[in-house]
Amino acid sequence: MAQHSEKMTRARQAVRLGLGMQFPEFGIAPKKGTLILEMRDAKTGEVLVYFEKDNTITLDAGLVSAAHYAGELTGGIKMLAVGTGATGNLLSPDAPQATQRKLNTEIARKAFSSWTYRTAAGVAVAYRTNIVDFTTTFGESEAVGALNEMALLCPFSVNPLNKNPINNGPTDYDPTIDTTGKDLIINYLTFSVVSKPSTAVLAITWRLTF
Repeated sequence: MAQHSEKMTRARQAVRLGLGMQFPEFGIAPKKGTLILEMRDAKTGEVLVYFEKDNTITLDAGLVSAAHYAGELTGGIKMLAVGTGATGNLLSPDAPQATQRKLNTEIARKAFSSWTYRTAAGVAVAYRTNIVDFTTTFGESEAVGALNEMALLCPFSVNPLNKNPINNGPTDYDPTIDTTGKDLIINYLTFSVVSKPSTAVLAITWRLTF
């Protein structure tokens, strides 16, 4: 899989989102998230789809950071969820919003198979850095459908069949809701539809820069 370089910036008092919004940090939320998607034919290995795309850091990423630093949340980012419910045109869906709190139409979620620290130049290293790759792979029979949305999850349950979404947002985001026992999404992304057949393997790496 191709390496991806990151240019580091100095820490700031707020995180600037792709939509021109800002929100105060609760703890330290990611400064940037980048998706690397590759879908291959399971038999031939032929690359069917490949792209890299920056995504939107959600407001709830701050809740995860705050709970982590308070010692209340230790599970961390565990899963990737994919769905078919991005709003707008299939080939040009609406831009993701920082107020998104769940996938519109989730069809599958899966725990990450690995995570890797990387340098600012994208080189994998064995020591801690502020850039981490989270990778998961959906096999032939998994996540089959017309995918156009996905998110990083800090789930309440490690059982992928046990879903606990926050039924709020994106247009009416309510920061006073008690999110205890709920799934929290860190990053959210919409993209032109990727039709995943039962004959393909989908590998997704989500790179977070803190």
